[in-house]
Amino acid sequence: MTKHLLLATAVLTAALAAPAADARLTHLIVETSEAAAPKRAGAPAYVILRGHYDGELDPRDVHNRIITDIAAAPRLANGKVGYRATFAIAMPTDAARRSGFLMYDVPNRGNGTVAADPDGHIQVISGWQGDLDTAGAQTITVPVAHGSRGKPLSGPVLQRFVNVPANAGSVAIAGGLGRPTPRPLPMSLDVHKARLTRQPDETATPVVIAGTDWAFADCRTTPFPGRPDPTQLCVRGGFDPSQAYTLTYQGKDPKVLGIGFAAVRDLNAFLRFGVADDAGTPNPVARSVRWPIVTGTSQSGNFIRSFIALGFNQAEDGHRVFDGANPNVAARLLPLNVRFGLPGGAASPYEAGSEGTLWWGRYTDRARARGVSSLLDRCHVTSTCPKIVETFGSAELWGLRMSPDLVGTDAVADIPLPPEVRRYYFPSVTHSGSYIGGFPVKGEVTTYPGAPACTLAANPNPSSDTRRAVLKMLADWVGTGKEPAASRYPMLAAGDLVAPTAKAIGWPALAGLPTPDGKINDFVDQDFGEGFGYRDLSGVITRQPPRIRGILPSRVPRVNGDGNETAGVPSVQLLVPIGTYTGWNVLADGYGKGGGCGFAGGFIPFARTAAERATTGDPRPSLTERYRDHAGFVARVRAVAAQQVAAGWLLAEDAGRIVEQAEKSDVLK
Repeated sequence: MTKHLLLATAVLTAALAAPAADARLTHLIVETSEAAAPKRAGAPAYVILRGHYDGELDPRDVHNRIITDIAAAPRLANGKVGYRATFAIAMPTDAARRSGFLMYDVPNRGNGTVAADPDGHIQVISGWQGDLDTAGAQTITVPVAHGSRGKPLSGPVLQRFVNVPANAGSVAIAGGLGRPTPRPLPMSLDVHKARLTRQPDETATPVVIAGTDWAFADCRTTPFPGRPDPTQLCVRGGFDPSQAYTLTYQGKDPKVLGIGFAAVRDLNAFLRFGVADDAGTPNPVARSVRWPIVTGTSQSGNFIRSFIALGFNQAEDGHRVFDGANPNVAARLLPLNVRFGLPGGAASPYEAGSEGTLWWGRYTDRARARGVSSLLDRCHVTSTCPKIVETFGSAELWGLRMSPDLVGTDAVADIPLPPEVRRYYFPSVTHSGSYIGGFPVKGEVTTYPGAPACTLAANPNPSSDTRRAVLKMLADWVGTGKEPAASRYPMLAAGDLVAPTAKAIGWPALAGLPTPDGKINDFVDQDFGEGFGYRDLSGVITRQPPRIRGILPSRVPRVNGDGNETAGVPSVQLLVPIGTYTGWNVLADGYGKGGGCGFAGGFIPFARTAAERATTGDPRPSLTERYRDHAGFVARVRAVAAQQVAAGWLLAEDAGRIVEQAEKSDVLK
């Protein structure tokens, strides 16, 4: 045990008189401890603990029964189901300097960090995604479910392959973004018990590839039919990069992935209420947590929505786990509590995620005949709902099928928000917003590694500054009861939401440039079979590929004469624009070329002068017409930043940084 951990433990020793709460974290094992310097002068010094924890779940407990296949998981000697997950905790070394807030940030595909915080907040991350096996990631080990008498459980599995190089030989049967995860092994390598199809685009009828022309095999070093391998797919003559391949087969040995929800519940319940684990190891933050808040972006935000909807914000002893929640740029539910689920997916064809309840308020899903429901139904019954601040932007409506979250599956009327939810919209941003600050310097890289090749330049409009101000509102709401600003987002009643076409949104006539027509990721009504729990996005999928019952309507925001959205909470960069910022883009190459470019936004810069825009017929005023020169541009940024600080949508320290970025930019230099 290091000096820093000894000091932290010593501070807590006097607080170990009360009994431990019944959070079923059984052992917390700290493997490393390191000091972290204060973020700024006067801020507290931190210690960062890393390790793993063990938990046990009673499959008969009402809080755990919803976990798919938990009843078929192997048992420990005491009849419980065990798991092990990694964690990291950053906390002020001096317990007196701790703010009382615990900020749990859900890792995205195992990615997550903790660090010293200038406000004294405790920061926590942990593993929850049980199909990850990447070194260095936050992970969880969950059991494999079995059928009666130890026989394998099975079910249909689907995996898509696009843009496979012709010289690939074979391709791994793996799915998800960022960190592709291995898909379940097939029950048999007999291709006649599986199906492989190809198609040149999503509107084409899939063509079945004969069983003599493909194999579960590794052909990277051995010619077709290759060396038998249940983890690889091989095609005679190689793959055609212009085609999408869809493989369906009977998989076996499903991991009980839904335990990931319970693991996050139990760790945070222990940190909030527990004193020591079953072995007597003290809770390192005992009596320091008053207001736990959970945050998560994209996949991790989907985790939060599902976590709340499935009732996991209630600990096994009945207490509320998190007092506040911020699902950020999260449009769907997470296909985690599903046999052979793919939690690392992202609204691609045939993926589950939008089939369940998507709305915070009560809504009747008549279009899909799924009755009345809300994401808050379970926590309302148990009085364990957190205060929720939902944040999202344009790309979620264009690329991630978020329209029904706002207006339902019929898009007839706005769904009212319940009182414990605030919603703030970031207009004209790409997914998660840009990380470069909004005023790019010539030659600066503006996109992220591994991003798809898009026709339009990457959208530089950020959302992180506004989100930081909103997170402060959430903390004040949770900690002091101070009501946050009223929700601001596009609504049908205000005339903000329209069909996703250039004409409907008021797209300006920009000669020679793409239009938004055909760039929406359609909201598809998919039928995964009778064994699937649609409202909860849980249970067993029995039909793969799903039957497509139809396309349901989607709505997107209108734009102004510049092509920029106006509803919601704009960034300083959008209020002082240097171009048109879109939540859509155009795929430049590969399968699907010419359609939407995933969930990446685009950027169309303004002309520099009136004469320059006249040569192209650009109806948007030029930079010089707007700001005169670089000094005028910076002055406008400074004024707008001050206005946003006064309105509460920007923190003062972020305003100073934005003005500095404007000064350093090459706008009108």
